[in-house]
Amino acid sequence: MATHLSPYIHFKDTAREAFEFYQSVLGGKLEIHTFGEFQATEDPSENDNVMHAMLTLDSGEALMGADTPKAMSEYGKEPCGFSISLSGENAEELRGQFALFAQGGTIQMPLEKQMWGDEFGMVTDKFGINWMVNIHA
Repeated sequence: MATHLSPYIHFKDTAREAFEFYQSVLGGKLEIHTFGEFQATEDPSENDNVMHAMLTLDSGEALMGADTPKAMSEYGKEPCGFSISLSGENAEELRGQFALFAQGGTIQMPLEKQMWGDEFGMVTDKFGINWMVNIHA
C-alpha cells in the first residue's frame, strides 16, 4: 500500500467554518466528526467542535484538520511556517480559487507571470492559512 501525504491543520474553534469554506473553493467531499459524536471531551462547550474533518478532492488528495481541544492548548498555536500549494494547468479554476482565498484574507504576492514562465501568487486566507497558487505556462 502506498503512503499518502496530507496536510492536517489545527484550528481554534473555526475548523467547521474553514472546511466548509475550503469545500466551497476546492470542491470535493467533506466529512466532519465532532468531539460530542465520540464522547471525546469532558468539556460540554467542545461537543460541537470538530474532532476530525477530511476534505477529499476529486483528484484523491485530501486536506484534513480539527479544532484543538483546550486540554491541548500547546498544539493550537497560530499556524506559521508552512503553505499549501495548488498548481496545475486550469488557469480559470486556479485564478478563481486564488480570488476566493483572498476574500477576507491578505494577498502576499499577486498572481502574476513569473520569471520561470508560470503565473504564481501567494495569499493568506481569513483563517490564517497560507496558500501558494501556480498556474503552469
